[in-house]
Amino acid sequence: MRAILPRAVAESRDVRNGDLLLELAEAYGFGTTYRASNGLITSPPLVSYVKLLRALGLTLDDDPSQEELQFHLDARRLELATRPLPPTVVATAGHEKHFNVHVHDGHWAHCWIRLEDGSSRDAYQDENWAPPVTGADGVVWGEATFHVPGDLPVGWHELHLESDTVHATATLIVVPEQLETNQRLIHDPVWGVMAQLYSVRSEQSWGVGDFEDLGRLAEVVAAEGADYLLINPVHAAQPVPPVEDSPYLPTSRRFVNPIYISVEAVPEFSWLADDQRAEIDELIAPLKAMNRSAEPLERDTVFQVKLDVLRELFYLSSEDEERTRGFELFTFDEGEGLEEFARWCAGQALNAAPARHAGPQKGDPLAEATRFYMWLQFIADEQRRVAQERALAAGMSIGIMTDLAVGIHPDGADAHTLHDVLVADASVGAPPDQYSQQGQDWSQPPWNPEKLAAEGYAPWRDLLRTVLRHSGGIRVDHVLGLFRLFWLPRMDSPAEGAYMNYDYEAMVGVLALEAQRAGAVVVGEDLGTFEPWVQDVLRDKGIFGTTVLWFESTPWDNSPLPSNQYRNLSLTAIGTHDLPPTAGYMKGAHNELRHKLGLVEETLDELNANDAVWISQVLAHAQSEGAFDGTSVAELDFLDRDLGEYEDVNALLVGLTRFIASTPSAMTCTNLVDMVGDVRIQNQPGTNAEQYSNWCIPLSDAHGNAILIEDLKDLPLFHDVAEASRRR
Repeated sequence: MRAILPRAVAESRDVRNGDLLLELAEAYGFGTTYRASNGLITSPPLVSYVKLLRALGLTLDDDPSQEELQFHLDARRLELATRPLPPTVVATAGHEKHFNVHVHDGHWAHCWIRLEDGSSRDAYQDENWAPPVTGADGVVWGEATFHVPGDLPVGWHELHLESDTVHATATLIVVPEQLETNQRLIHDPVWGVMAQLYSVRSEQSWGVGDFEDLGRLAEVVAAEGADYLLINPVHAAQPVPPVEDSPYLPTSRRFVNPIYISVEAVPEFSWLADDQRAEIDELIAPLKAMNRSAEPLERDTVFQVKLDVLRELFYLSSEDEERTRGFELFTFDEGEGLEEFARWCAGQALNAAPARHAGPQKGDPLAEATRFYMWLQFIADEQRRVAQERALAAGMSIGIMTDLAVGIHPDGADAHTLHDVLVADASVGAPPDQYSQQGQDWSQPPWNPEKLAAEGYAPWRDLLRTVLRHSGGIRVDHVLGLFRLFWLPRMDSPAEGAYMNYDYEAMVGVLALEAQRAGAVVVGEDLGTFEPWVQDVLRDKGIFGTTVLWFESTPWDNSPLPSNQYRNLSLTAIGTHDLPPTAGYMKGAHNELRHKLGLVEETLDELNANDAVWISQVLAHAQSEGAFDGTSVAELDFLDRDLGEYEDVNALLVGLTRFIASTPSAMTCTNLVDMVGDVRIQNQPGTNAEQYSNWCIPLSDAHGNAILIEDLKDLPLFHDVAEASRRR
């Protein structure tokens, strides 16, 4: 494949004072080059740095002068040299952590720590001969170095600086040296199933998979020996239709999407009067009829009906003292964050359809609607807890694993309530690569690393706590974003982006701390463009990476990787949700779609020919390791096959699953779509709803027939793939 480079690199030479601009960009955390997926060192266009620095609040001309750039650079250096305490100090348990403080030159300084349990400890001063710095107001500042003891307990503590001229506090976070919850799996490997919850329905679903289905599916796959069920993010979408289809573009990552509530499982549903039940049964009959349809899901229709019925149940709930008390306890525990989120939802709902919120209770409509959206979170939390309890009771050692999206919708609740720690004029994406040659713009506003640190990483902690609650594990999508994110000036091309670096010791450390406290395992999706040392950091912290069969090759000759050389600290699978199911992949479904939509430059024949070579090599290697022994494809000459020529795809599925199960990876994962022979693509990166029905494809078999949870036990392929998934 030819090298894909940002198209603006050449024109960047024409921007004045480039070296000084890059120095300023580095001072604010930007990387000035990155290694692209083709291995080449790539330089973002200089004009992008001007736009991205503006997004951080700097005032810069389109072509800034040397004096303007030097002014901002000097101001930046002075800011860092006169800051009393770092905004947050992150230490690792068992290790001392050094940090610098600034007080007026020649004055004394004392640092101490208030621990999470209320006790206190001293920090200790070290030598520091840094020269003093004169501030803009003429005050001379000196620097001193302290360190925290190495025996502090993990947790959230408070660091205090006292001087006769300066008093300051900062957050001190002591994180685990290694995530303990992952360690047991290294010696006792497990396997599980990954599924898109919305796509997996039962006879009782209302057209979309829900939390009742989650518990039911967990029991079914647990009976086959699965230790966990990994699902898509269940983050909140828009509070009223129309809603975003992608679970990876939520309105809030902290809170839950009420579309997953199983309305008939809500206790208040049984309190409805007979005439109300009859009316609701008539209303939901068309939704239940959708369960047997393989057509794309109709989220808006389903969600509107659910909201209408749930609103009736909300009014019933408010009349019951015990249910009200449980709701009040939930809202107290969730605190101000829940109320802010619900108030935003209420405002959106009232603006969209104020008449729908008229109910039997009188009072302030906004307050009443806010309470309703808080109650929806209470119900969703109850049902998530029940699903996890069912999974564990069925014999799973981990239970439900949930997914954490990279970011949030630019016009959503988090973008509103967390605007102080986000960068509204930037967007997260990915640079061009061989899978998306135009790059990707995910349209998500990124964390502002400095503002996040100034908040003591509390927003990051709070969303992790909610996501981890009632979860046996978490998969962090694009975990590389905890190290750096590819920022684009909003509405610009992905070819014009640059990487912003984050304090990975804080981001990864807080993830490990909160997961350990929740007793959850952590998997990071570490695919894409990154520096090799990133995986070393994750490994040392005990966080598992992600390994995908189709992407693995030996570094010396690019041949398929032998099973015994797969990573131990990893979740390994045949494919991902961004690839077609295995049967579809071997038929070239992704090539046909990408070519049809104009996402690639090669012809369809060229795409298929390239993939046929690699797929045949992978199959031949799996064959050489005995993965197909005893099947109808054991004697095939795979190296002679074109894409789509394989007749017994089911036997290939079983064999590849057996190959994955034989790796030393601590976790292996089988895609539910492979267990039923599905071929349709769930998501095609780089496309929108007008191009393809991403995230709307219901679970179906190879013939396009919808598959419900009740059908799974009667599918021979389901049992065959489950048997092949067992670790030996």
